[in-house]
Amino acid sequence: MGTLGELERTVMDAVWDAPAQLTAYDVQEQLEGSGRTLAATTLLTVLSRLEKKGFVASDRSVRPYRYAAVGSRADHVAELMHSVLGESRDRTAVLERFVGSVSSEDAELLRSLLRDGS
Repeated sequence: MGTLGELERTVMDAVWDAPAQLTAYDVQEQLEGSGRTLAATTLLTVLSRLEKKGFVASDRSVRPYRYAAVGSRADHVAELMHSVLGESRDRTAVLERFVGSVSSEDAELLRSLLRDGS
């Protein structure tokens, strides 16, 4: 999985939030509900790019094609975090800054997750 541009992220948010597969028209309707109007052809192009990047899979056995997320939003964010950490020359410094900047609730959650081995 790679990174997402602004429009790709907007479309993925719609796909991740959906309880079932979506058509480009479903995505269009969801975005219009949040005040954003995009042509169905634009959304089909974005969904095609997302499929090539491995973010969505399409069901082409039906018309219109239906799209579903390959992984969850949490999977994507975790992968981004690993990628950024992997690019660092000083992993300790990055982790220290990260841990030092999280809320006390998030710090406790991290401690709990590390204790439990999750």
